[in-house]
Amino acid sequence: MQFGYSEACLDHDTGARHPETADRLRAIRQQLARRHGVEYVDADPATVDAVTAVHDADYVDDLREFCADGGGDWDPDTVASEGTWDAALTSAGLAQWAAERALAGDDGRNTPFSIGRPPGHHAVEADAMGFCFFNNAAVAAQAVIDSGDAERVAIFDWDVHHGNGTQDIFYDRGDVFYASIHEDGLYPDTGDLDETGEGDGEGTTANLPLAAGAGDADYLYAVDEGIAPAVDRFDPDLLIVSAGFDAHRHDPISRMRVSSEGYALLTDRIRTLVDDVGAADAYVLEGGYGLDTLAEGVSMVHETYDGRTPVATDEDPDAKTESLVDDLLAELDL
Repeated sequence: MQFGYSEACLDHDTGARHPETADRLRAIRQQLARRHGVEYVDADPATVDAVTAVHDADYVDDLREFCADGGGDWDPDTVASEGTWDAALTSAGLAQWAAERALAGDDGRNTPFSIGRPPGHHAVEADAMGFCFFNNAAVAAQAVIDSGDAERVAIFDWDVHHGNGTQDIFYDRGDVFYASIHEDGLYPDTGDLDETGEGDGEGTTANLPLAAGAGDADYLYAVDEGIAPAVDRFDPDLLIVSAGFDAHRHDPISRMRVSSEGYALLTDRIRTLVDDVGAADAYVLEGGYGLDTLAEGVSMVHETYDGRTPVATDEDPDAKTESLVDDLLAELDL
Protein backbone atom coordinates (compact mmCIF):
# COMPACT_ATOMS: atom_id res chain seq x y z
CA MET A 1 0.00 0.00 0.00
CA GLN A 2 0.89 3.66 -0.22
CA PHE A 3 0.82 5.30 3.21
CA GLY A 4 0.34 9.02 3.52
CA TYR A 5 2.55 10.16 6.37
CA SER A 6 4.19 13.36 7.58
CA GLU A 7 6.48 14.14 10.49
CA ALA A 8 4.34 17.25 11.07
CA CYS A 9 1.69 15.00 12.60
CA LEU A 10 4.10 14.15 15.43
CA ASP A 11 4.09 17.81 16.53
CA HIS A 12 0.52 17.58 17.84
CA ASP A 13 1.48 17.24 21.52
CA THR A 14 -1.29 15.93 23.78
CA GLY A 15 0.87 15.37 26.86
CA ALA A 16 2.19 12.32 28.66
CA ARG A 17 -1.09 10.78 29.83
CA HIS A 18 -3.33 11.26 26.80
CA PRO A 19 -4.22 8.09 24.84
CA GLU A 20 -3.93 9.84 21.44
CA THR A 21 -0.17 10.39 21.17
CA ALA A 22 2.50 10.56 18.50
CA ASP A 23 3.59 7.09 19.63
CA ARG A 24 0.60 5.74 17.72
CA LEU A 25 2.21 6.69 14.40
CA ARG A 26 5.64 5.56 15.55
CA ALA A 27 4.23 2.13 16.45
CA ILE A 28 2.56 1.80 13.04
CA ARG A 29 5.77 2.71 11.24
CA GLN A 30 7.79 0.28 13.33
CA GLN A 31 5.39 -2.56 12.53
CA LEU A 32 5.27 -1.72 8.81
CA ALA A 33 9.09 -1.70 8.68
CA ARG A 34 8.86 -5.49 8.91
CA ARG A 35 6.64 -5.69 5.82
CA HIS A 36 7.50 -5.43 2.13
CA GLY A 37 5.67 -3.29 -0.41
CA VAL A 38 5.28 -0.27 1.91
CA GLU A 39 5.62 3.17 0.32
CA TYR A 40 5.35 6.48 2.19
CA VAL A 41 4.13 9.72 0.64
CA ASP A 42 4.33 13.12 2.37
CA ALA A 43 1.39 14.98 0.85
CA ASP A 44 0.66 18.70 1.02
CA PRO A 45 -1.38 20.01 3.97
CA ALA A 46 -5.00 20.87 3.32
CA THR A 47 -5.70 24.50 2.57
CA VAL A 48 -7.89 26.55 4.87
CA ASP A 49 -10.41 26.75 2.00
CA ALA A 50 -10.57 22.95 1.86
CA VAL A 51 -11.18 22.78 5.60
CA THR A 52 -13.82 25.53 5.62
CA ALA A 53 -15.68 23.65 2.90
CA VAL A 54 -16.92 21.41 5.74
CA HIS A 55 -16.14 23.47 8.88
CA ASP A 56 -17.37 26.85 10.09
CA ALA A 57 -14.84 29.58 9.23
CA ASP A 58 -15.09 31.22 12.66
CA TYR A 59 -14.32 27.92 14.37
CA VAL A 60 -11.29 27.40 12.12
CA ASP A 61 -10.03 30.91 12.96
CA ASP A 62 -10.58 30.28 16.67
CA LEU A 63 -8.57 27.06 16.51
CA ARG A 64 -5.71 28.76 14.67
CA GLU A 65 -5.54 31.47 17.35
CA PHE A 66 -5.84 28.92 20.16
CA CYS A 67 -2.86 26.97 18.83
CA ALA A 68 -0.84 30.12 18.16
CA ASP A 69 -1.33 31.05 21.82
CA GLY A 70 0.18 27.72 22.89
CA GLY A 71 -2.95 25.56 22.96
CA GLY A 72 -4.27 23.79 26.04
CA ASP A 73 -7.47 21.90 26.88
CA TRP A 74 -10.04 22.66 24.21
CA ASP A 75 -12.37 20.41 26.18
CA PRO A 76 -11.71 17.76 28.85
CA ASP A 77 -10.74 15.18 26.19
CA THR A 78 -9.35 17.25 23.34
CA VAL A 79 -5.91 18.80 23.83
CA ALA A 80 -4.09 21.17 21.48
CA SER A 81 -0.53 22.46 21.37
CA GLU A 82 1.24 25.02 19.25
CA GLY A 83 1.97 22.30 16.70
CA THR A 84 -1.65 21.15 16.47
CA TRP A 85 -2.65 23.67 13.77
CA ASP A 86 -0.08 22.43 11.26
CA ALA A 87 -0.65 18.81 12.26
CA ALA A 88 -4.41 19.11 11.78
CA LEU A 89 -4.01 20.69 8.34
CA THR A 90 -1.49 18.00 7.45
CA SER A 91 -3.73 15.18 8.64
CA ALA A 92 -6.61 16.54 6.57
CA GLY A 93 -4.29 16.95 3.59
CA LEU A 94 -3.13 13.36 3.84
CA ALA A 95 -6.75 12.19 3.79
CA GLN A 96 -7.38 14.38 0.76
CA TRP A 97 -4.33 12.87 -0.94
CA ALA A 98 -5.64 9.35 -0.29
CA ALA A 99 -9.01 10.13 -1.84
CA GLU A 100 -7.46 11.81 -4.87
CA ARG A 101 -4.97 9.00 -5.51
CA ALA A 102 -7.68 6.35 -5.23
CA LEU A 103 -9.80 8.15 -7.81
CA ALA A 104 -6.74 8.57 -10.03
CA GLY A 105 -6.55 4.78 -10.22
CA ASP A 106 -4.21 3.75 -7.40
CA ASP A 107 -5.58 0.40 -6.25
CA GLY A 108 -4.50 -3.12 -5.38
CA ARG A 109 -1.02 -3.00 -3.88
CA ASN A 110 -1.03 0.79 -4.43
CA THR A 111 -4.22 1.44 -2.47
CA PRO A 112 -3.74 4.64 -0.42
CA PHE A 113 -3.95 4.74 3.37
CA SER A 114 -3.56 8.04 5.22
CA ILE A 115 -1.96 7.60 8.65
CA GLY A 116 -2.26 11.14 9.91
CA ARG A 117 -3.14 12.51 13.31
CA PRO A 118 -5.04 14.08 14.97
CA PRO A 119 -7.95 11.85 13.94
CA GLY A 120 -11.10 13.43 12.59
CA HIS A 121 -14.44 11.68 12.73
CA HIS A 122 -15.76 13.37 15.91
CA ALA A 123 -15.05 16.91 14.67
CA VAL A 124 -18.37 18.59 13.89
CA GLU A 125 -18.90 21.60 11.66
CA ALA A 126 -18.17 24.22 14.32
CA ASP A 127 -16.30 22.43 17.10
CA ALA A 128 -13.54 20.02 18.04
CA MET A 129 -14.27 17.04 20.24
CA GLY A 130 -13.17 13.48 20.96
CA PHE A 131 -9.47 14.10 20.14
CA CYS A 132 -10.49 15.50 16.72
CA PHE A 133 -10.10 19.01 15.26
CA PHE A 134 -10.74 18.77 11.51
CA ASN A 135 -12.85 16.00 10.06
CA ASN A 136 -10.28 14.41 7.77
CA ALA A 137 -12.59 12.03 5.92
CA ALA A 138 -15.15 14.79 5.41
CA VAL A 139 -12.51 17.20 4.06
CA ALA A 140 -11.37 14.50 1.65
CA ALA A 141 -14.87 13.62 0.48
CA GLN A 142 -15.83 17.25 -0.06
CA ALA A 143 -12.58 18.02 -1.89
CA VAL A 144 -13.06 15.33 -4.54
CA ILE A 145 -16.70 16.30 -5.00
CA ASP A 146 -15.78 19.97 -5.40
CA SER A 147 -13.03 19.11 -7.88
CA GLY A 148 -15.41 17.02 -9.98
CA ASP A 149 -13.36 13.86 -9.47
CA ALA A 150 -16.34 12.20 -7.80
CA GLU A 151 -20.08 12.77 -7.79
CA ARG A 152 -20.92 10.42 -4.92
CA VAL A 153 -18.74 9.36 -2.00
CA ALA A 154 -19.42 6.72 0.64
CA ILE A 155 -17.67 6.77 4.02
CA PHE A 156 -17.63 3.56 6.02
CA ASP A 157 -16.54 3.99 9.62
CA TRP A 158 -15.43 0.86 11.49
CA ASP A 159 -13.97 2.75 14.48
CA VAL A 160 -15.48 1.51 17.74
CA HIS A 161 -16.88 5.01 18.39
CA HIS A 162 -19.60 6.52 16.25
CA GLY A 163 -18.33 9.23 13.91
CA ASN A 164 -20.87 11.82 14.96
CA GLY A 165 -19.01 14.61 13.18
CA THR A 166 -18.96 12.91 9.81
CA GLN A 167 -22.61 12.00 10.12
CA ASP A 168 -23.64 15.53 11.13
CA ILE A 169 -21.71 17.23 8.33
CA PHE A 170 -23.42 15.17 5.62
CA TYR A 171 -26.73 14.30 7.30
CA ASP A 172 -28.88 16.29 4.87
CA ARG A 173 -26.76 15.59 1.79
CA GLY A 174 -27.63 13.15 -0.96
CA ASP A 175 -24.13 12.93 -2.44
CA VAL A 176 -22.33 11.47 0.60
CA PHE A 177 -23.34 8.20 2.25
CA TYR A 178 -22.16 7.60 5.81
CA ALA A 179 -22.22 4.15 7.43
CA SER A 180 -20.94 3.22 10.86
CA ILE A 181 -20.51 0.05 12.89
CA HIS A 182 -19.79 1.03 16.49
CA GLU A 183 -20.26 -0.06 20.09
CA ASP A 184 -23.70 0.81 21.42
CA GLY A 185 -23.66 3.36 24.26
CA LEU A 186 -19.98 4.25 23.93
CA TYR A 187 -18.77 7.86 23.51
CA PRO A 188 -20.23 10.03 22.05
CA ASP A 189 -23.46 8.05 22.53
CA THR A 190 -24.81 8.87 19.06
CA GLY A 191 -25.47 6.78 15.97
CA ASP A 192 -28.83 5.20 16.72
CA LEU A 193 -30.35 2.80 14.23
CA ASP A 194 -33.12 5.22 13.28
CA GLU A 195 -30.70 8.00 12.31
CA THR A 196 -30.88 7.58 8.52
CA GLY A 197 -30.53 11.16 7.23
CA GLU A 198 -32.97 13.93 6.48
CA GLY A 199 -34.07 16.05 3.53
CA ASP A 200 -31.95 15.28 0.48
CA GLY A 201 -29.94 12.95 2.71
CA GLU A 202 -32.81 10.70 3.72
CA GLY A 203 -31.55 7.12 3.47
CA THR A 204 -27.88 8.08 3.12
CA THR A 205 -26.92 7.34 6.74
CA ALA A 206 -26.72 3.81 8.14
CA ASN A 207 -25.83 3.00 11.75
CA LEU A 208 -25.30 -0.38 13.35
CA PRO A 209 -24.74 0.10 17.11
CA LEU A 210 -23.57 -3.39 18.03
CA ALA A 211 -23.72 -4.70 21.57
CA ALA A 212 -20.52 -4.75 23.63
CA GLY A 213 -18.64 -7.99 23.06
CA ALA A 214 -19.33 -8.21 19.32
CA GLY A 215 -16.53 -9.98 17.49
CA ASP A 216 -15.32 -10.91 14.04
CA ALA A 217 -18.42 -12.79 12.95
CA ASP A 218 -20.71 -9.96 14.05
CA TYR A 219 -18.72 -7.34 12.15
CA LEU A 220 -18.52 -9.46 9.01
CA TYR A 221 -22.24 -10.19 9.10
CA ALA A 222 -22.97 -6.49 9.60
CA VAL A 223 -20.89 -5.61 6.53
CA ASP A 224 -22.14 -8.43 4.31
CA GLU A 225 -25.82 -8.20 5.14
CA GLY A 226 -26.27 -4.56 6.18
CA ILE A 227 -23.61 -2.15 4.93
CA ALA A 228 -22.85 -3.76 1.57
CA PRO A 229 -26.44 -3.66 0.25
CA ALA A 230 -26.77 -0.01 1.31
CA VAL A 231 -23.49 0.97 -0.37
CA ASP A 232 -24.44 -0.99 -3.49
CA ARG A 233 -27.70 0.93 -3.78
CA PHE A 234 -25.93 4.26 -3.25
CA ASP A 235 -23.43 3.40 -6.04
CA PRO A 236 -20.49 5.62 -4.99
CA ASP A 237 -17.49 6.60 -7.07
CA LEU A 238 -15.28 6.37 -3.97
CA LEU A 239 -15.45 4.53 -0.66
CA ILE A 240 -13.41 6.06 2.17
CA VAL A 241 -12.84 3.78 5.16
CA SER A 242 -12.60 5.68 8.45
CA ALA A 243 -10.29 3.05 9.85
CA GLY A 244 -10.11 3.03 13.63
CA PHE A 245 -8.70 -0.06 15.32
CA ASP A 246 -10.15 0.41 18.80
CA ALA A 247 -12.72 -2.36 18.40
CA HIS A 248 -9.81 -4.76 18.83
CA ARG A 249 -10.31 -7.21 21.67
CA HIS A 250 -7.18 -5.91 23.42
CA ASP A 251 -7.76 -2.18 22.94
CA PRO A 252 -7.83 -0.47 26.35
CA ILE A 253 -10.91 1.71 25.84
CA SER A 254 -13.56 -0.56 24.31
CA ARG A 255 -15.32 -3.81 25.03
CA MET A 256 -15.51 -5.23 21.50
CA ARG A 257 -13.85 -8.49 20.49
CA VAL A 258 -12.51 -7.98 16.96
CA SER A 259 -9.24 -9.86 16.40
CA SER A 260 -6.28 -8.79 14.32
CA GLU A 261 -7.33 -11.38 11.76
CA GLY A 262 -10.80 -9.86 11.88
CA TYR A 263 -9.41 -6.62 10.46
CA ALA A 264 -7.88 -8.58 7.60
CA LEU A 265 -11.28 -10.17 6.95
CA LEU A 266 -13.01 -6.78 7.08
CA THR A 267 -10.46 -5.39 4.63
CA ASP A 268 -11.09 -8.28 2.27
CA ARG A 269 -14.84 -7.60 2.44
CA ILE A 270 -14.29 -3.92 1.62
CA ARG A 271 -12.05 -4.81 -1.30
CA THR A 272 -14.71 -7.15 -2.66
CA LEU A 273 -17.44 -4.56 -2.13
CA VAL A 274 -15.67 -1.79 -4.05
CA ASP A 275 -14.92 -4.21 -6.87
CA ASP A 276 -18.61 -5.17 -7.02
CA VAL A 277 -19.83 -1.55 -7.15
CA GLY A 278 -17.01 -0.25 -9.33
CA ALA A 279 -15.72 2.26 -6.77
CA ALA A 280 -12.25 3.39 -5.77
CA ASP A 281 -11.22 2.90 -2.15
CA ALA A 282 -9.02 4.78 0.31
CA TYR A 283 -8.30 4.45 4.03
CA VAL A 284 -8.03 7.20 6.64
CA LEU A 285 -6.74 6.47 10.14
CA GLU A 286 -9.06 7.22 13.05
CA GLY A 287 -8.69 5.69 16.54
CA GLY A 288 -6.88 2.76 18.11
CA TYR A 289 -5.12 3.21 21.45
CA GLY A 290 -3.32 -0.02 22.19
CA LEU A 291 -0.04 0.57 20.37
CA ASP A 292 0.57 -3.08 19.50
CA THR A 293 -2.98 -3.78 18.37
CA LEU A 294 -3.22 -0.54 16.40
CA ALA A 295 0.02 -1.28 14.57
CA GLU A 296 -1.01 -4.86 13.92
CA GLY A 297 -4.42 -3.78 12.60
CA VAL A 298 -2.90 -1.37 10.09
CA SER A 299 -0.41 -4.06 9.10
CA MET A 300 -3.28 -6.49 8.49
CA VAL A 301 -4.91 -4.03 6.09
CA HIS A 302 -1.62 -3.66 4.24
CA GLU A 303 -0.94 -7.40 4.08
CA THR A 304 -4.41 -8.07 2.71
CA TYR A 305 -3.87 -5.66 -0.17
CA ASP A 306 -0.39 -7.08 -0.60
CA GLY A 307 -1.82 -10.52 -1.36
CA ARG A 308 -2.20 -12.36 1.94
CA THR A 309 -5.43 -14.37 2.17
CA PRO A 310 -7.19 -13.83 5.52
CA VAL A 311 -8.06 -16.84 7.66
CA ALA A 312 -11.84 -17.28 7.86
CA THR A 313 -13.52 -17.27 11.25
CA ASP A 314 -15.47 -20.30 12.46
CA GLU A 315 -17.65 -18.13 14.72
CA ASP A 316 -21.30 -17.32 14.09
CA PRO A 317 -22.85 -13.89 14.57
CA ASP A 318 -24.92 -13.28 17.67
CA ALA A 319 -28.69 -13.30 17.26
CA LYS A 320 -28.75 -9.68 18.49
CA THR A 321 -26.53 -8.68 15.57
CA GLU A 322 -28.72 -10.48 13.07
CA SER A 323 -31.82 -8.79 14.48
CA LEU A 324 -30.15 -5.37 14.36
CA VAL A 325 -29.19 -5.82 10.72
CA ASP A 326 -32.77 -6.81 9.90
CA ASP A 327 -33.98 -3.63 11.58
CA LEU A 328 -31.49 -1.52 9.61
CA LEU A 329 -32.62 -3.02 6.31
CA ALA A 330 -36.20 -2.16 7.24
CA GLU A 331 -35.21 1.43 8.15
CA LEU A 332 -33.51 1.83 4.78
CA ASP A 333 -36.20 -0.02 2.79
CA LEU A 334 -33.68 -2.55 1.55
